[in-house]
Amino acid sequence: MKFLRNMIMISVFSMLLSSCGNFSSVTGCPDGEIEWVDMVMINDIKYQHHFPEPADENNPLPIEKGRELGIVTFKMADRACSNHQMKNGDAAYLEEGTSIYEVKGYPSSLIVVANDKAFLVDTNIKAKTADNLYPLNGLVKNIYIESTEDGSRIQPFTQASTNKFLDAWSQLKLEDPESLYKKGKMEGDRIFLEIELNNGVSFRLVYWVDSDIFSNGVIGNKEIKKVIEDELSN
Repeated sequence: MKFLRNMIMISVFSMLLSSCGNFSSVTGCPDGEIEWVDMVMINDIKYQHHFPEPADENNPLPIEKGRELGIVTFKMADRACSNHQMKNGDAAYLEEGTSIYEVKGYPSSLIVVANDKAFLVDTNIKAKTADNLYPLNGLVKNIYIESTEDGSRIQPFTQASTNKFLDAWSQLKLEDPESLYKKGKMEGDRIFLEIELNNGVSFRLVYWVDSDIFSNGVIGNKEIKKVIEDELSN
């Protein structure tokens, strides 16, 4: 349950905060020690680093850098309070001066790389549809159903289901995830889906069955719900 609760909070609020005593290194900061999600912001988009499968941790992913998008200008860890509003150049743990690059073959609105780590889009205020937020057409290798206990892969989608999922995904609308959370739309039975890109980078989507909503604010439809239900029945 702790694992599930943490995943929800990461998706909705983009950071986890914990009050753990005095935080003397931040002068005047009223918070306790802050446990930031590993994030970076550039071109008005917030990106999050997703941890790899345990078996893949020691195997570097084939990520080819493109042009430089910018550099880190402010490291938030040990310096920013919980009310800090991220701006371009901010990063949770990357050192100041770290370059942020495009990933060749992928739109920079989806993924960037910094310090040899891939960062996937978390928040894009300009995105109005699922495809704006996660442009996945032609970029997905596999979709997996994951365990809600430990996040491990249980089974992959069939290729037919993957194709149907991606076709439906491109038609879905996007709403503010925090508003949906406050309305109780992110409650009840949920399913963990892992999207694995062609270069091996992957990220998790949490799907609430009853409300037909994803954790990033994407609103499902009958086509995508049927695909997920069909895979679960297998």
